[in-house]
Amino acid sequence: MSKEEKKEPNEKIILGIDPGTNVMGYALVTTEGKKYKILQYGVIHLKKYETHELKLKKIFERVTGIIDEFLPDTMALEAPFYGANVQSMLKLGRAQGVAMAAALAREIPITEYSPKKVKQSVTGNGNASKEQVAAMLQTLFNLTELPKMLDATDALAVALCHHFHEGRVQTRGRNEGWKSFIEDNPNRVKK
Repeated sequence: MSKEEKKEPNEKIILGIDPGTNVMGYALVTTEGKKYKILQYGVIHLKKYETHELKLKKIFERVTGIIDEFLPDTMALEAPFYGANVQSMLKLGRAQGVAMAAALAREIPITEYSPKKVKQSVTGNGNASKEQVAAMLQTLFNLTELPKMLDATDALAVALCHHFHEGRVQTRGRNEGWKSFIEDNPNRVKK
């Protein structure tokens, strides 16, 4: 079945990804105009795989499988959070890169959003907790219950963020120099 046969004429499918090396969240949202609804969302469990390389292989296989099954028009990813642990960041970046490679192999455009941008788009607060994001998504999508792992709702938030911002030019931060960096990252400034 081709993409055109599967979807309504103006419908788009967004694949949202919340990268992770132990648990990776994914979500598929269909949009038509301003309307949106969930096709599917969940997590890819990776803890059971012993090596980082095997985890990356599984990420590529699972994301490729999701793409082949649902034929998304675009992929939206949450950018890695800049934390203190460099090794964790490297691993997370690799996981994100492998998910991106799966989309690129199928010629699917990719947009990346900062965690702050995703939270701001869904809750109105760029510093919202995972639980606050999940609660807002429960309201927006009229969900009766939430999954146990919030990585799934994080991926759903990324997809919805993309829908809200589709067509707009994306930038990281406010581009106001060091002052905005310090305001946005107070825990990264040594006094």
